[in-house]
Amino acid sequence: MQFAYQFPERCDRLVLVSSGGLGPDVGLVLRLATLPGSELFLSLTAPVARSLMNLAASAGRALRLRPAYDAEFYARSFAALADPDTRAAFLATLRGVVGMSGQLVDARDRLYLAEHMPTLIVWGERDAVLPVDHGHAAQDAIPGSTLEIFPGAGHLPQLDDPRRFIDVVNGFIATTEAPTFSTERWAELLRSHGERVGT
Repeated sequence: MQFAYQFPERCDRLVLVSSGGLGPDVGLVLRLATLPGSELFLSLTAPVARSLMNLAASAGRALRLRPAYDAEFYARSFAALADPDTRAAFLATLRGVVGMSGQLVDARDRLYLAEHMPTLIVWGERDAVLPVDHGHAAQDAIPGSTLEIFPGAGHLPQLDDPRRFIDVVNGFIATTEAPTFSTERWAELLRSHGERVGT
């Protein structure tokens, strides 16, 4: 979103998938990870998770079982936190955008900048990380945007239903036109919004 706002002349369309910055709510697990001491907890549990994941993967191959895509993604992501540099980078990034009260970064006051940009919003109906309400609110705030809710999907609709995700994105690209960038129109958009906020 930030790139599209700073360089609108370089963006043809905007696709937001379970996007952060659209409301304060965020899953409890991520909020807990911002607390002091989470480094120690992760350093003790992530190596165990990595060992268990490797064991489960071996057993799965032997039994010809395939885990759910999102479960596998989360397991791999958590196991990767066994590496100290990866863990430090994850916590630094997380604490920059999330606190115990929820998300610290809020893009809602800039959504008006996407007014002339074809925008697709994709969300999983059962997203436990960022609630689907954020997707509905973003659609309301971006005139002309399209919202696609994936039934039964969680925070990773592109993994829960990859075929539908590809079809939705390809359909969005095929049925929308890239905007013609105009410096004058962009300046007027910024000016008119500033006047509305200032009054």
